[in-house]
Amino acid sequence: MTEPTSTESDPAVVLAGLRGSIDNIDAALIFLLAERFRCTKQVGVLKAKHDMPASDPTREEQQIARLRRLAEDADLDPAFAEKWFNFVVAEVIRHHRNEAAAQQS
Repeated sequence: MTEPTSTESDPAVVLAGLRGSIDNIDAALIFLLAERFRCTKQVGVLKAKHDMPASDPTREEQQIARLRRLAEDADLDPAFAEKWFNFVVAEVIRHHRNEAAAQQS
């Protein structure tokens, strides 16, 4: 077994490395969320043009079940995944309602 190098055993170095990874993950999440909202904006425009409701409770229930399964597979708290989804969907619905109101103007 090899001895760890001095940088591997230095908590400040380990912490800085972990924080760098966290920062990169946070940046990726922001860009992924932005892409998700670009897609949902197109959904909102389509729904507004065709007078469809802003929310789809059946689809949302299916997505929650799917994300809870994915969270379990990823060793992430399924309740947290559901809270995250509900937070994002609330914002999406707000955007959809705004788009529908703009289409009616």
